[in-house]
Amino acid sequence: MTATRSVIVAGAGIGGLTAALALARNGFRVAVLEQAERLSETGAGIQLSPNATRCLIELGLGERLQPHVTEPSALRVLVGHSGREIVRMPLGGARERHGAPYWIIHRGDLQAALVAAAAEERDISLKLGMRVEDFATHSNGVTVSANSAAGVWHERGHALIAADGLWSESRARLGFKERPRFAGRTAWRALIPASEVPPEWREPSVHLWLGRDAHLVHYPVKAGAVINIVAITTDAWNAPGWSAPASRVDLLPRFPAERWAAGVRALIREPETWLKWALYDCPPLPGFSYGAAALIGDAAHPMLPFVAQGAAMAIEDAMVAAHSLARMPDDAAGALKFYCALRRRRTRKVQRVAAKNGARYHLRALPAIIRNAAMRALGGARLLRHYDWLYDWRPPAAPSSNAVE
Repeated sequence: MTATRSVIVAGAGIGGLTAALALARNGFRVAVLEQAERLSETGAGIQLSPNATRCLIELGLGERLQPHVTEPSALRVLVGHSGREIVRMPLGGARERHGAPYWIIHRGDLQAALVAAAAEERDISLKLGMRVEDFATHSNGVTVSANSAAGVWHERGHALIAADGLWSESRARLGFKERPRFAGRTAWRALIPASEVPPEWREPSVHLWLGRDAHLVHYPVKAGAVINIVAITTDAWNAPGWSAPASRVDLLPRFPAERWAAGVRALIREPETWLKWALYDCPPLPGFSYGAAALIGDAAHPMLPFVAQGAAMAIEDAMVAAHSLARMPDDAAGALKFYCALRRRRTRKVQRVAAKNGARYHLRALPAIIRNAAMRALGGARLLRHYDWLYDWRPPAAPSSNAVE
């Protein structure tokens, strides 16, 4: 690749692949380096609000994703111990209200669509089994070194986009040494066939149950064929790594019968096996870039999942970083500094909202009663308006005259 026309992307997750597609559409050649030897359709369900789906549709992925998505009609918030509905936030009118749909999808289906789209782009090369070990920025771009079974790989490029996730090594190489911190909570994830749950849980809705020291979310994925369940509990974490296998025997005591409705406990009993994840966050970074290298997604701003925006923020980052590099094709360092300036305030706000929601979800006794009453008084439509600032975001218009020729 010619260095002045090439960008190197570290990581082939949602953020990295979106960045690769956005860069290719803006005239760059892209090498995506992924340390995994193969890409598997792992993970669970994710929510893609209009700010994210708008980007994916703009990249031409709408028809490819459509067979795999569900468009929820509402977010139903329920009292954990009684099952009484607190509020119903309408999501079915997202296309009319926000100009793009609200989708729920299995993470593996989204990644598979991104991989397939990247494979069709002649200016994108995906290199598996390549672990970025080091990089150096200089006046003419960046030099990247990666290890693989075949040996050490060296490449010069116009810029490096590091989408290497929560435990990003690139973050440390940019001078940010603080490691992610355990947030005192764990997420238990499982998938079950929709045929195994009551009809009401098969409806195209996101269900959010709030309780003391825990909450539960479930919704259909795989175009309605599978139910995705996530239980989040206050917890300690002593296992190596940040995920571990678990079982319903481990989880059920976290949802005791005296505090949780029978329907919740019945749903938790259905999956025999669960995967338990430790939740981490990180203090906001002062910036996401240094010279011709920049972080996106969880590498730049790890956030708790209580506003369902982790994937969406990575997708937004990818679009803005690609736009910035195309807007300033002769100055990668300046372009990525511009990208940081555009993203810092918004991502910090999303981090704050997620943290506040996490505290609200797990309230006890009187504070929980007051929270529920306030949400009922507000109503679903007015509650949705509180998120207009988030869902109405649009990617920058692609530059025409400044795009790489």
